[in-house]
Amino acid sequence: MFDNTDLRYPIGKLADQPYAGQLEPDERIKEELLLDLQMLPQALEYAILNLDAQQLDTPYRPGGWTVQQVVHHVPDSHMNAYTRFKLGLTENNPPIKPYDEGAWAQLVDTRIVPVNISLTLLHALHARWFALLNNLDESDWKKTVYHPEHKKELSLWHLLKMYAWHGKHHVAHINSLRDRMGW
Repeated sequence: MFDNTDLRYPIGKLADQPYAGQLEPDERIKEELLLDLQMLPQALEYAILNLDAQQLDTPYRPGGWTVQQVVHHVPDSHMNAYTRFKLGLTENNPPIKPYDEGAWAQLVDTRIVPVNISLTLLHALHARWFALLNNLDESDWKKTVYHPEHKKELSLWHLLKMYAWHGKHHVAHINSLRDRMGW
């Protein structure tokens, strides 16, 4: 069981999820994870509904990113994920490019671009990504990419679990802040 008082992980870490230990693709779990990916743009949009500029500029936890940074981070991360899946599907265990997500969150666009731009991007990206993933063969889920920073192969099945969790994790950051603040 995870510590639900840890503001960094309001739904627990990936390892805490019931599907985390599922090493082989499972049809029921895959459908749930794909639905999570498909519904993420709407869930994130709903999480920030009616927030004003001051609320968007509030960190979701002490020392954490602002709500606005979180909203911009999700499509940044998922664009990288989409590329990682495409590489894994078209190349043999390709290396993937790590990036400094903290540095990306500090770039000027996360401060000056309205969050609706990132939501629009996320909607379009997830429509393409879902169409791709929803039509993969069983053997495709076993294909791998190589993460040079972690020095390990990651299956596309593992990436699906990771990014489905990732989206829900960040939506929960915003929703738990709203609950704590009474927004």
